[in-house]
Amino acid sequence: MGRMRPSSLRPPEPRFVPAGEHPLWDEALATVNRDLAATLPGQRPLCLIAYPADAHEDEQVYVALADGNAHGNSLGPSGSAHQALWTVAEAAQDTITGCLWQAWPVCTLHGLGMHMREESGRPVWSCAGGGRPGDPAHVRAAVGELDTVHRPHRPNRKRRKDGRGREGGEGRGC
Repeated sequence: MGRMRPSSLRPPEPRFVPAGEHPLWDEALATVNRDLAATLPGQRPLCLIAYPADAHEDEQVYVALADGNAHGNSLGPSGSAHQALWTVAEAAQDTITGCLWQAWPVCTLHGLGMHMREESGRPVWSCAGGGRPGDPAHVRAAVGELDTVHRPHRPNRKRRKDGRGREGGEGRGC
């Protein structure tokens, strides 16, 4: 039988952060979760987890998958809703990419992973474009608004020759 380690040598256990403890991050996470639901509908909402403070650092809060797995850096102090949204969206992207091993979010026009940038004072998801003349980098949507531009891929859907519906006959609208 193995020897038990004293509790002081065990790594600290994370805790799920209850709603209301970090209001700016909660609001930002709800916004990012709208993008997650629009682009990965089978994925449960992201949450916040916290690792307890120790002698060397304060409590560290991370954006995590629903099962508590997280990847990337902890959330830094946020002085504004804008800064919190930026920080949480980047952390969510790191967690999804690192834990699920997939780019997120992905531009539905180019199939490329998008990155955040700022436009008109708002964080937005931006695509690098197709790399060809006439196919430049573009903003896909503001963070939290991917549901307005994303439609899940339907691989078995047949297209009419004019691209609007089913082959040969009445097509259903998109």
